[in-house]
Amino acid sequence: MPYSTLFRSEEMSLIQLYIPSETAQPTVAELGELGLIQFRDLNPDVNAFQRAFVNEIRRFDEMERHLRFFNAQVEKSDIPIRPLTGDVSSARVRNAQEVDDLEEKISEHERQLTEARHVLKETAVFFEEAVSRQDNIRQSFDEPSVPLLDQDVEQGAAPTTNQENVGFQQNLGFVTGVISRAKMQTFERILWRALRGNLYLNYAEIDEPITDPETDETLEKNVFIIFAHGKEILNKIRKISESLGATLYPVDDSSDKRRESLLEVTARIEDLNSVLQNTNNTRRAELVKVADDLTAWSTIIKKEKAIYHTMNLFNYDVNRKCLIAEGWCPKNDINQVHQALRNATDASGSTVPSILNELRTTKEPPTFHRVNKFTVGFQEIVDAYGVARYREVNPGLFTIITFPFLFAVMFGDFGHGILVTLAALYFVIFEKKLANSGKGEIFEMFFGGRYIILLMGLFSIYTGLIYNDVFSRTMHLTKSGWEFTLDPDSGKEIGKQTGVYPIGVDPAWHGTENFLLFTNSYKMKMSIILGVIQMSFGIFLSIFNYIHFKKTLSIWAEFIPQILFMQCIFGYLCFTIIYKWSIPWYEPDANGNPRNSPPGLLNMLIYMFLQPGSVEKDVELYPGQGTVQLALLLIAAVCIPWMLFVKPFVLRREYKKIRAQGYHNPQADVTRISTDENNEHGGAIVAEEMHEEEEFDFGEVMIHQVIHTIEFCLGCISNTASYLRLWALSLAHAQLSAVLYDMTLKNTINFKGVVGFILLVITAVLWFVLTVGILLLMEGLSAFLHALRLHWVEFNNKFYEGSGRKFMPFSFKLILKGQDD
Repeated sequence: MPYSTLFRSEEMSLIQLYIPSETAQPTVAELGELGLIQFRDLNPDVNAFQRAFVNEIRRFDEMERHLRFFNAQVEKSDIPIRPLTGDVSSARVRNAQEVDDLEEKISEHERQLTEARHVLKETAVFFEEAVSRQDNIRQSFDEPSVPLLDQDVEQGAAPTTNQENVGFQQNLGFVTGVISRAKMQTFERILWRALRGNLYLNYAEIDEPITDPETDETLEKNVFIIFAHGKEILNKIRKISESLGATLYPVDDSSDKRRESLLEVTARIEDLNSVLQNTNNTRRAELVKVADDLTAWSTIIKKEKAIYHTMNLFNYDVNRKCLIAEGWCPKNDINQVHQALRNATDASGSTVPSILNELRTTKEPPTFHRVNKFTVGFQEIVDAYGVARYREVNPGLFTIITFPFLFAVMFGDFGHGILVTLAALYFVIFEKKLANSGKGEIFEMFFGGRYIILLMGLFSIYTGLIYNDVFSRTMHLTKSGWEFTLDPDSGKEIGKQTGVYPIGVDPAWHGTENFLLFTNSYKMKMSIILGVIQMSFGIFLSIFNYIHFKKTLSIWAEFIPQILFMQCIFGYLCFTIIYKWSIPWYEPDANGNPRNSPPGLLNMLIYMFLQPGSVEKDVELYPGQGTVQLALLLIAAVCIPWMLFVKPFVLRREYKKIRAQGYHNPQADVTRISTDENNEHGGAIVAEEMHEEEEFDFGEVMIHQVIHTIEFCLGCISNTASYLRLWALSLAHAQLSAVLYDMTLKNTINFKGVVGFILLVITAVLWFVLTVGILLLMEGLSAFLHALRLHWVEFNNKFYEGSGRKFMPFSFKLILKGQDD
């Protein structure tokens, strides 16, 4: 298999379709089921309201609105919706809609009648209170400025007679109604200020809540009655009441008539409740029928609507009565498109077949990476940084290994890795059952990355084995390579190495005084080595892009100086780390002479720049070290102007050479040529599209190269330092795990008896909960984000532009999942 098919996007073709009008809808439906063509908009200057199939789309929009209403009513009634299985049936929208309209009308009548019943019951009390307090509201009608609620009756005034009271009642009017309890205080204040106190108001709270049919909300309301004199004042009260949303009800001031009205309203409510109950039962039966077909109807309408949206992208040839479409399709799948066109023609019974032409073009196609359920998660990690340019090297292939490995370097623990692996295996084994569980966004996120989590767990098991860490404890898989004896003079243990532990860190290191210094040293140096290897690999990948895009100049003007600069400084640092590890510094050399103490590599790197060519004898790592370092510095120094000046000046020389030959703009090219030059199929001749590149500007190229050179040189330093996060997070994870163990299980693991067992169980549960919550979730998320950053910034920027656009085919599968663009 050639390398281009391993880590490059699929090769794409621009195809042109001639679809007869009578078979357009089934043909597009067949292509939607296939999901292999990304159609281009051939009517970019036509707005959405002027396209050919706008009326059909409006019709399906209206049908969708009905379905949304049905769905809300079904969910409100707690009726389960049957998933899509088998054939779909037609929807009976009209009958269901009429039932819901009837329910809305009955609910409106019920609300009004219920409120009227409360008005009749409560106002009877108000009239009795009003009669008993006539001495408080008796005022002269000739003085409208005197408030009715003014209770400062002049002392010594003669009491009113029954005849006066009757006359007063005959001239006093009232307004009754119902208003929301939340507006009651505002209602009182407005009335008082508008009427200057010329009123008497009383109200009572309605015990049972009342449902508003318009908003379907349950409201708390009050019944009120307002006494005032004069028709103008009463009309003003009515207007104020209606402006605040109150509902007014006429009530007779005669107790006998009110009693008769109450009985009549109560009887009507009982009759309507009976009708409403029967209607609700009928409505629920109808909703059950709707719920059986709701998913099928929704699927049909979404598909049909998507078909006409897609057909709006086509051109209509009036003379030939056909639709002309263009789109991108993977080159390897063109035969499947041919078969789909034939199937649609046969199914519709048409004698005129659809025609497919493959066009030649220099337009950049969309990027399509063929993925499966295992690789899709890793590809999404790359696409989140940026979609690859067409035929650019895709880092998704390498991310499958490097991402979980770098995560495991920071998360390395044998026990924690097993827990993560078991969780991922649960998602993988029961993936069909959990695929549409609908347990929330966070669960869907973990489920979607189940294979990423699986590999992260497996790699964590491996790195935990190397670190010899299992829940911050050690594993004694075989005999230790160290033996300890007690010194009789000092009373301290003296260690003697008798062998090499077969895999990972020797368990004898755990618990020693210098364990932290030892792990710090090797994890820090290991992080630098891994970082330089990955960044160097990224630089080497850039050569494949240069070869594919025919950028020969970039190979020796950018790739060669970049890799030399990287290796002369940081590659050399990795060499010194490995060389230092290979020397037994605390043993005599071959001549029996004691060795010098191991030199510090950080100081060595600093003095390599401060004192080039000069290395002190007592800190020399190997003979001739100064000369080697001076040569490496000179090569690195030459690489900087090499990257800076060579490419711009060579491009300027080539440009002047072409201009000297008389070409004004030689880079103009024809971007699309019709494959149907003789118009054999009667199709429209495709116009040539000219694309001219910008005129060469030496200043702009030079500025770009300066920025690129500075970014690379400084990036080599900062990116290498950034890989130290592998060391920092690994150390933090190990220490946090040790602290958690010391504060929980360690304190109770040696207790005996029933009390000791109970304490052990409690601390074990606490330890497990904190391990999952802090070490697995929080620390795991932190390590995940840092591994993501290392791939996006430190690795991808060495070769990956990420300036492409993703292939988004017309696919019913994507549309029904809500993933269409």
